[in-house]
Amino acid sequence: MSADGPGRSRNTDRNTPALTVQVATRSRSLPATAQLRRWTRAALARPAQVTLRIVGEREGESLNRKFRRKPHATNVLTFGYAEDGGLAGDIVLCAPVIAREARRQGKDLQAHYAHLTVHGLLHLQGYDHENSREARIMEAREAAILKRLGYPDPYAGEEGRLG
Repeated sequence: MSADGPGRSRNTDRNTPALTVQVATRSRSLPATAQLRRWTRAALARPAQVTLRIVGEREGESLNRKFRRKPHATNVLTFGYAEDGGLAGDIVLCAPVIAREARRQGKDLQAHYAHLTVHGLLHLQGYDHENSREARIMEAREAAILKRLGYPDPYAGEEGRLG
């Protein structure tokens, strides 16, 4: 684990996007690596070096407490790194939180993983949802990417969207 986040992947060829997938959970309902790669390619606007780490509740809570000072696990965390002007970072997906949310919201688990993977990658590229204007922009981008991937708008029918 680096001082800035959970893990870094190095690729010396700056023109080739690099994706490392780490699984640190016993959950059995995880997306296939090929799916994670497909979602990553769809969400990235330029080459990047990304580690996607899927974790359990304990690690998710520990990271959220350490980096966001929140006493619980969250669905996705994004850690960006300056890489000589390139795009690099870690996306941490918390499997138990994602599964609970999907069940509670009546969403397909794979669609929810796709959404949160895209969401984390958009954060890596500078998108945010700190105010309603930023949230509208980010959510529209998420919905467009997910539609291209064959998934429904994750915000359709929701009154309280991100923001």
